[in-house]
Amino acid sequence: MEIKEIAKKIEENGGRLYLVGGAVRDKLLGRENYDEDYCVVGLNKLEFSKLFPMAKLDGKAFPVFRMLGCEFALARKEKKVGVGHKEFEVVSGKEITLKEDLERRDITINAMAEDVLSGELFDYFKGKSDLKNKIIRAIGNHFKEDPLRVYRVARFSSNLDFSVEEKTINMMKSLKEELKYLSKERVFTEFEKALASKKPSIFFNVLRKAEVLDVHFMPIYKLIGALQPEKYHPEGDAYNHTMICLDKSCEYTTDLKIRFSVLVHDLGKGETPKEEYPHHYGHEERGVEVVKEFSRKLGVPNAWRKCGIVAAREHMRGGIFDKMKPSKKVDFIERVDKSYLGLEGLQIVVDCDRGGRSKEDYNFCEIGKKCLTSVTASKVAKKYSLKPGIALGKKLHEERVTWMKNLTK
Repeated sequence: MEIKEIAKKIEENGGRLYLVGGAVRDKLLGRENYDEDYCVVGLNKLEFSKLFPMAKLDGKAFPVFRMLGCEFALARKEKKVGVGHKEFEVVSGKEITLKEDLERRDITINAMAEDVLSGELFDYFKGKSDLKNKIIRAIGNHFKEDPLRVYRVARFSSNLDFSVEEKTINMMKSLKEELKYLSKERVFTEFEKALASKKPSIFFNVLRKAEVLDVHFMPIYKLIGALQPEKYHPEGDAYNHTMICLDKSCEYTTDLKIRFSVLVHDLGKGETPKEEYPHHYGHEERGVEVVKEFSRKLGVPNAWRKCGIVAAREHMRGGIFDKMKPSKKVDFIERVDKSYLGLEGLQIVVDCDRGGRSKEDYNFCEIGKKCLTSVTASKVAKKYSLKPGIALGKKLHEERVTWMKNLTK
C-alpha cells in the first residue's frame, strides 16, 4: 500500500491526511529528508486502527501509528501542566483541526502541512516566508511551554544557517530556569545534531545571545573574555578562537568525535586566573579535568570523551613538534598513535588550532606514520633476533629514535 492509497482510504472514511513538519520544510528548501511524518485529521484511534490493522500503535501520551516506515499521528492539542518538556496534557480526537495541530508546534518553518492527495500547502503562520527570509521565529507564546525548544532553535539555526528573530530570542531567555529540568540525553541530542552542521558555532552563538550558554555549556561560556596573546590570536578571546576552530574542523572532517575534540581542546583556558592573562600556562593539563567533567555532565559517548582528553593534553605539543628532541618526538608519536584520537585526529585539531597556517614545522602525522611503518616490531625482532617482550619494545623505541635523528640531520 502506497501513501496515496492510505490517504484515499482516510478520505473515504471522513478524514484527511497531511505531510507535516520537517518533511514539508525540507521539501520547500530542496533538501533531502529521511523522515516523513503525517497528521491524520477527522479520525479517532479506533477508526484508524480498523482501517489499517497492520499499523503498529505507539506512543503513551497520544496515539501514533507506524506504517511504511513513517509515523501517522492523530491531530492533537497540548496544554502545559508542569515544568520541563514532558509535563503536557494532550487532547487528541477527530474534532481537532489541522490548524490546531500545527499551532502547538515550536517554530513557523516546522508548522506547515501538505495535503497528500491535492498537494495543497497549508501555511497558517507564514513559515514559507520565513524560509525565504532565513528566519527562525516562534509561532506564539506557547513556545515557552517547552524548554527543549531553546536548544532546538539553536540547532535549527546552526543546521540551516538562519538567524533567530529577536522576540524568539527573548522567549528563549525566559526559559533559562526551566532548562535545568531537561535530561542530558535530550540536550546532547540537539548538541550532536548542531555539531554535524556546516557551521556549528551558530549553535553556541545563539545560546550566548539568549544568555543561556552557561546552563549546560559552562566550560565554553567560561572561554568568553579569556584573553590570549594578540600576536598569536588576533581573533580575540578563547571563545572566539574556539568557535573559529570548530567551524574550521568542518572543512577537514565529518567525524563528530574529532569535531568535539576541536571544540574542547582549549577548555583549560576557561580556568586560567585572570591575573595571568593573556597567557594560559598549564591550560593543557587543566583542560583534561574540564573535558572529563563536561563530558560526564553532557553524557557524550565514551569515545568522544577519550578523544577530547587527548586533544586537550596533546595539542600544544603537536604545535611545537619541530622543536622537540628526536626522543620526545617518538614518545609523542607512539603515545598519540595508540590513543582514540590517533595521529590523524590530533593533526586536524592542531591544524584548526593554528588557523590553517603552514604546517611544514609540525606535520607530525605524516612524519609519525613514516616512522611507525619504517621501523616496525617485526623488522626490529628479525634484525636483533628478539622475541616479543620488554626487550623488543625497548629496542623498537631506540630504533625509532635513531630513525628520527637521521631524518632531522
